[in-house]
Amino acid sequence: MFTRIPVPQGVARKLQTMILDGELKTGEKIPSQRELSEKFGVSRASLREALMTLETIGLVKTEAGRGTFVVGTSPASARTMAEWRYSHSYALKEVFETRLMLEGEIAARAAGRVVDDDIQALTDLTDDMERSWAARDYLANVEADLKFHAIIARACGNKMLSELYGQVRDQVTETQRQPIPITDPKRMEASVSEHRRLIDALARGDSIGARRAMTDHVINTAACAGYDILEAGVAHSHG
Repeated sequence: MFTRIPVPQGVARKLQTMILDGELKTGEKIPSQRELSEKFGVSRASLREALMTLETIGLVKTEAGRGTFVVGTSPASARTMAEWRYSHSYALKEVFETRLMLEGEIAARAAGRVVDDDIQALTDLTDDMERSWAARDYLANVEADLKFHAIIARACGNKMLSELYGQVRDQVTETQRQPIPITDPKRMEASVSEHRRLIDALARGDSIGARRAMTDHVINTAACAGYDILEAGVAHSHG
């Protein structure tokens, strides 16, 4: 089924390709928003959204009064996380804590409900995550990650839980983009392994194992972003 790519996401992909291909070089100031909006035939609003996404994943940085510059794909240690764009509404830690509770329950309920096609899709998406990270295609990495979590939410058998997940999707998306600039390659390897453990528990219908795998994954992702949310997981247990 054809899925229309949102305009800002399409523009972000084009700019990422220009950076990866060296058309836009590290340290270079990118063209003005007016030039880029004309070049891509998109509104300034769509362009600003695309640039915000690229800043979150660490490919560009906007400096007040100077413009937007290419950071490139330098090692994670050389980069920092962007400002949390939803700080006017929720703290980043609060979103991770909400994910811990919401997605842990979703995973537990999805265990035994996911069909073979779901398991195959989850496996393929995890493979996509691994490949795209190796290719420095951070946008594709996040897209695969989001689709992975969305499949589990749809399979949980509780419409309200699924819809609640949908309602916080924008914030969830940002928690998956936010740590990318400071993510060590070893952490991404661990994240992929966490996905595979979760798939295994879901396929076996192991609700306890699925909950544990998902909560471990969210806790570790939050830790990568610099937040300890273990104390929020009251129901989390390794016993």
